[in-house]
Amino acid sequence: MTKKFHLGWFTNFSVDEWNEPFAAGGGMPWNGKYYVEMAQALERACFDYMMLEDTLMLSDAYGHSTEMYMKKAIMVPKHDPAPLAALIAAATTKMGIVATLSTMAYPPFLLARLCATIDNIAEGRFGWNIVTSGEDTAAQNFGMDKLPPRELRYEMAQEYMDVVNQLFTSWDPDAVVMDRDTDTYADFTKVRPIHFEGKYFKCRGPLNTVPCPQGRPTYVQAGGSPTGRAFAAKHADSIIAVANGIEGMKAYRDDVRAKAEAIGRNPDDIKVLFLVAPMLGETDEEAREKLDTLVNSQAFIEHSLAKYGSFTDTDFSIYDLDKPLPGKLTTNGEQGSLDKFQQFGSNKTLRQLVADGGTGSSIELVGTPATVAERMGEVMEAVGGDGFLIKTPYRNNTRRYTTEITDGLVPALQQRGLMRTEYTQSHLRDTLKEF
Repeated sequence: MTKKFHLGWFTNFSVDEWNEPFAAGGGMPWNGKYYVEMAQALERACFDYMMLEDTLMLSDAYGHSTEMYMKKAIMVPKHDPAPLAALIAAATTKMGIVATLSTMAYPPFLLARLCATIDNIAEGRFGWNIVTSGEDTAAQNFGMDKLPPRELRYEMAQEYMDVVNQLFTSWDPDAVVMDRDTDTYADFTKVRPIHFEGKYFKCRGPLNTVPCPQGRPTYVQAGGSPTGRAFAAKHADSIIAVANGIEGMKAYRDDVRAKAEAIGRNPDDIKVLFLVAPMLGETDEEAREKLDTLVNSQAFIEHSLAKYGSFTDTDFSIYDLDKPLPGKLTTNGEQGSLDKFQQFGSNKTLRQLVADGGTGSSIELVGTPATVAERMGEVMEAVGGDGFLIKTPYRNNTRRYTTEITDGLVPALQQRGLMRTEYTQSHLRDTLKEF
């Protein structure tokens, strides 16, 4: 029997399907309550964590214009995930909440202080999704003309991690003594400056927050390129990945586990969650019809190409939808995501690539909750573990889709013994290590 696997949810602090019949309320109020309610539904369903994706710019990749992005609300408006993570943490008790924070945008001290603050609010359930950012337009919002090359970004990120890890340990776990007899809140001998001085960063320290309940936040990372995979194998507690089919998923997981073991980490301490977008229906035929209708619609095609163009820094508007791409495309943005989408060598037309990969799934999951649950178990058994990160197949978030997953798919998984039915751990990292 296949063992239990982990389940996460991928979303962003962005607009819902505001112009559809089952929208959250026509663009939703920006007070975060929609996402708090979503998180509470996910916690009832025993998800490991909810991950808030983020980018730091308004894209003009598609057609070198912001028109498509603004008109169709593609990755905009998008609000800062850190305050939302704190809001969700205060409204939940067991599920982890992960926020995307860029090493390009935050000085190490500021990020470490922010993470320590939210991890305390969350009582040990906060995770940091580590990104270096992949768009020149984002870099231009922070005083740069363009991003450094990808390899240099990872070199800088390695040093960045050295700084924040030292900051997280600048207070001993028992530094706060609260000794009433001596009127001593914290033992100053257990709190130290770090005096870090590297090639790219310099920081005195220590943090001026109390330690994280977890010691440090749970680290989440999406490494697609060889360098990215090595980075994830060194640092991540959970890796989010996109791969092509069972073979690609197994190869990815085996690779990062081997890299982790080679540097002395226990590979079982790293949980690889593969991005999927299940399409559910009351019958398998209904689910298939829903997916086919969605991915072949002109609105979905335009949305997908604009979205993929945004985070891969690629203008897909210049290519003929009914012809293959002219060659292997490369980028200084998210090369792994671009490689997954373009399926170089398949000779598929751009329209076919959108139909195949527009929902961002590592593997197709279409059918009734029972059919999809059975398939997810088979996939995990073939891959070896560790779980899935679910995202909506639609353009944006909908209450209806969240309910289909939490009240349809999850019970089908639980009935098969594939997913937990209760939380047993208090901290996010321990929840991930539970099985």
